[in-house]
Amino acid sequence: MPTAPHILWFKDIRKKDIPSVGGKGANLGEMTYAKIPVPDGFCVTAQAYYYFLDVNNLREKIKEALVGVNVNKAKELNEASRKVKKIIRSAQMPKDLEEAIKENYAKMPHGNKQLVAVRSSATAEDLPDASFAGQQATYLNIKGADEVVSAVQDCWASLFESRAIFYRTEKGFD
Repeated sequence: MPTAPHILWFKDIRKKDIPSVGGKGANLGEMTYAKIPVPDGFCVTAQAYYYFLDVNNLREKIKEALVGVNVNKAKELNEASRKVKKIIRSAQMPKDLEEAIKENYAKMPHGNKQLVAVRSSATAEDLPDASFAGQQATYLNIKGADEVVSAVQDCWASLFESRAIFYRTEKGFD
């Protein structure tokens, strides 16, 4: 397992953690630190996402699915998006990461019956020359450990919605 944590609770997150938890995650941490009443929660880190990709050897598969795609042709773009999302959704969540998500979810105030939101907090979000707001899926009222793990994986797949692929290509992001 990599040395970077896969899970960070809001209480342990600060602005310096943007590379690991993104802007939304860092802001939730800062608000928690400032004693603003934020519901208890945690972030699954960017390092966890890359770990998931690497354990499943997905980076090359994703690149292959996107190579040569003309983002200005809707049919081509949508097909590439569908392929990449399928690649991510059909991959196996590493057992240690799955257990880490489940164990931390069980620590929520209502345990395994806690309703949560699973949403992206992209690490390149809201840069001075780019904003990725609203391009990834949000999953609300998720309850149950297996459902949370599944929603995390679906959220990662949503990084490859057609509009997100188009926007990254237009802005020159890998």
